[in-house]
Amino acid sequence: MSVQDELTAVKRCLDDLTRTVNRLEQSLQREDASRAQSVHRPEHLVSIPDTPYDSTLWTDSDDEGLGARDRHAP
Repeated sequence: MSVQDELTAVKRCLDDLTRTVNRLEQSLQREDASRAQSVHRPEHLVSIPDTPYDSTLWTDSDDEGLGARDRHAP
């Protein structure tokens, strides 16, 4: 194969790659557009208050991974 034939083959491969990438980009854009249309958005939002929780909720609880409050690690 001559150098000119190899360059022609490379150009053809690059053209094929460019067409394939362009088709892939178009396909992904269509998928993104259809996915954006099908995303379910809530009609109303639930607000969560910033007030602290009642500390009595944790009076008898142990700190997870730290053990009981009245005992010390070895």
